[in-house]
Amino acid sequence: MKASKQTGKRAKPLPAEEKSPAATGLRERKQQQTRERLKRAAIALFLERGFEATTIDDIAGAAEMSRRSFFHYFASKEDVVVAWQEDAAAALVAAILARPADESMLTAAENAIATAVKRIDPVEAAAMSRLKRDNPALHARDQLKYEKLERALADGLAQRSGRKSERLKARLVAMIATGAMRVGGESWMSEGPREKPEAFVKRTFDAIRAILK
Repeated sequence: MKASKQTGKRAKPLPAEEKSPAATGLRERKQQQTRERLKRAAIALFLERGFEATTIDDIAGAAEMSRRSFFHYFASKEDVVVAWQEDAAAALVAAILARPADESMLTAAENAIATAVKRIDPVEAAAMSRLKRDNPALHARDQLKYEKLERALADGLAQRSGRKSERLKARLVAMIATGAMRVGGESWMSEGPREKPEAFVKRTFDAIRAILK
C-alpha cells in the first residue's frame, strides 16, 4: 500500500542573500556589539599597558574571544585605534545632520562638535592622544584622519544644506572646522585637559569668528 502524498507544502528556507530584514538586522547588531567589545578591550589595554606591550592575543583574551575572531573585525592593532577615530567622525556627521536648519554652517559645525565631544571621556581622549603622539605608526595614521574627517564634514554640511550651489561653502567650513579640531585639540592637550572639551570648542570657534570679522 502506497503512503499517501502530503498535501501541505513546506516553506523553503530563504537563500543566504535573501534573509529576512529582522534576521539581517539582528546579525548586524551582534557584529557591531562584538566589534565594540573588542575595541573597548583593546583601548583599555593600550591605556593600561601601552600600545607596543599589548598583543592581539591579549586583546582577544580580554574580550573573551579567539585570535581568529579579532582578525574577522580588525586587520591589526593600529586598525582598532583608527576605528575609535572613525566612530567619533561618524557621530560628528550625525550631529551635524541633526542641527536646526536655520543655523549657519559654521554654527552648525561648532554645535555638532560640542555635542560630539560631550560623549568622549576627557581622560580617555587625553590618554589616547598621548598614545598616538608617542607611537610613530599611530601618529602617521592620526594625521590621515583629518583628511577623512574634512571630507565627511563637507558631505554632512552639503547634505544638510541640500543645495549644490553651497558645496564650495560646505568644503570651506569643513576645512575651518577640521583645522579648529586639530589645533584646538593640540592646544587642549598642551594646556592639560582641565577645561571641559565643549567649553574649549566654544573658545576655539570664538577665536575663529574674531579672525573672520
